[in-house]
Amino acid sequence: MLDTYLKECLYFTANRLGRVLTKMAEDEFASCGLSPNGAFLLMAVYEQEGITQKRLGEMLHLQPSTVTRLIEKMIGRGLIYNQTEGRLSRIYSTDKGRSLEAQIERCWDSLRERYGALLGVEYGDRITLELYEASDKLEGKRES
Repeated sequence: MLDTYLKECLYFTANRLGRVLTKMAEDEFASCGLSPNGAFLLMAVYEQEGITQKRLGEMLHLQPSTVTRLIEKMIGRGLIYNQTEGRLSRIYSTDKGRSLEAQIERCWDSLRERYGALLGVEYGDRITLELYEASDKLEGKRES
């Protein structure tokens, strides 16, 4: 009976999937010396130098306190720096941070290849999009 409840529970299943993928991502991004969230934060900064801390949180779907801790850690490692403009904190990559760009891309590609090999590339891409859309709906960002 419990087995059926667990298989039919989105909460349980999503958390299980999250744990499995977190382990895979941590394994892949370890070669760059970054957590997956740290790597994605750097990717966002590369794309938009001077991005605000608030926008980073929105893009990465992280709480402000989590973004603050992550930024402080990455500043401490010399990968990014921030400039304050009034009440806004803008984030920029350093040369050291920018030097990781190609390695981060390889880690990202390796992660996608790894789960694609297990799930099939098409299914992996499809389920990723479906989960993203489901997350938006559950957050109230999209109508059905």
